[in-house]
Amino acid sequence: MENPFKFGTIVEDSFFTDRVSERQYVSEILNSANHLILISPRRYGKSSLVHEVLKKIDRPSILINLQSVTNVQQLAGMIIRHTLSKFPLERIKYYIAHFRFVPTISVNPLTDGIDISFQPGVDAQVLLEDAFAMIEKVGERKRMIVVFDEFQEVLSIDKNLDKQLRALMQVQQHVNYIMLGSQESMMLQIFEKKKSPFYHFGVLMRLQKIPYADFMTYISTRLQQVCPAESAESFAKEVLEFTQCHSYYAQQLSFQLWSVLQKGKTDADPVKAAIKEIVSQHDFDYERLWQTLGKTDKRTLQLVANEDVSLNQNHGMPTSTLFSSLKRLTMQGFLLKEETYKIDDPFFKLWVNAHL
Repeated sequence: MENPFKFGTIVEDSFFTDRVSERQYVSEILNSANHLILISPRRYGKSSLVHEVLKKIDRPSILINLQSVTNVQQLAGMIIRHTLSKFPLERIKYYIAHFRFVPTISVNPLTDGIDISFQPGVDAQVLLEDAFAMIEKVGERKRMIVVFDEFQEVLSIDKNLDKQLRALMQVQQHVNYIMLGSQESMMLQIFEKKKSPFYHFGVLMRLQKIPYADFMTYISTRLQQVCPAESAESFAKEVLEFTQCHSYYAQQLSFQLWSVLQKGKTDADPVKAAIKEIVSQHDFDYERLWQTLGKTDKRTLQLVANEDVSLNQNHGMPTSTLFSSLKRLTMQGFLLKEETYKIDDPFFKLWVNAHL
């Protein structure tokens, strides 16, 4: 039997968990002239949700991950490359006919992928303007959808990039933009701060965890392939309790649990066995990650893992130092700020506690 759980990449089709109301809401926004700002912690399923919606919409779309962009010229090149890859060569000629700097276009015969290159010294701002003019031209035939993943990175690529993008986007009539972001504070700074160029640029949506009842049904139904219904429900409850309904980690643990059960192992507690296997599989990764951290951040993670962090207590370091560490680890994706600070990865939390 095929393992019915998937994690780590775009989750779609039978692997996708409900999100009925969210899909409908995103579709409504894209069927209007508005743009969408979608915020949630990493691995909550933002990209999978958008991907699922775009599959049902008969319109051209591209996705640009700003984490892989280092400068404005590279951003322009990625937009052009991803857009042109959607069209045959004759149509490509039409779209680049008015470029002020005509790029060198090559096609990889093995993958049919398109590579774009420019002459040295080309003005990056002109390239960006041509790229956005092109997607507007594409949108005249059928409204274009452009997805920018990890949009908060726009602040680190170039100090004026947010102003440049806003100036280009605000005059377009045939494009819907979706901005995905995992750093809430930075995304709010971009879209909710009055002095920001992107102030109130689109509809702000926070993606919440999948509702417990929906996730419970999703996991227990699939576990019934390898265990009795009563056990499946009990195991699903343990999975959701351990992962706190986090989409990625719930899928990861369910995948490992299904494997444990499918192999017929006689563990007294299959969920604990699955958790132990995951922590063991990632021991080297966690060790390597741990060695990249400074002493202060290591101590802070230990306090959070032990649920012993409070800005009002003396932890052997100044309160300001602890606060800076918490903020830094949150921005780096190690921590989540809910009612209190929590380690994002529950398996890493176990590993940290085991190494106290």
